[in-house]
Amino acid sequence: MRAFKGYVVFFVCVAILALSAPCLGSPVGIRYNRWHVHVVNNLSAGQTLFAHCKSKDDDLGERNLAPGTEFNWSFKENFSGTTLYWCYMSTGQKHAALDVFWVEGEHSWLQYRCNWKDCIWIAKDDGIYIKIIPENRDEFSHKWEV
Repeated sequence: MRAFKGYVVFFVCVAILALSAPCLGSPVGIRYNRWHVHVVNNLSAGQTLFAHCKSKDDDLGERNLAPGTEFNWSFKENFSGTTLYWCYMSTGQKHAALDVFWVEGEHSWLQYRCNWKDCIWIAKDDGIYIKIIPENRDEFSHKWEV
């Protein structure tokens, strides 16, 4: 009987862990939700934006974005909480390299701007901006390098 109780306790603990794991670490109790990253060309004068985005595991390829178009992808955070995507962008003689998604712990700088699901990075003439979705405004993030 004692061995049987041990198995029951073990299985109950495993079930609780399996059900609660997706709820750890997120402001609304859901972790590992689907994220979307957008790279938008908002350059003036018909300038094409070159974008090459990747993670440690996925190379998303090189893209030439016409004015007013975007490149986007979606994914779920990995179980270990180390998901990271970055992009290299250029137009003419200007270029920038930046992280476009990372998993945050205590702070929610990126999560807030992305409204916990959509990170929108916008290339403009003076640099790269991130859309602060809850405030419906663009915030300057990275200056173009020459």
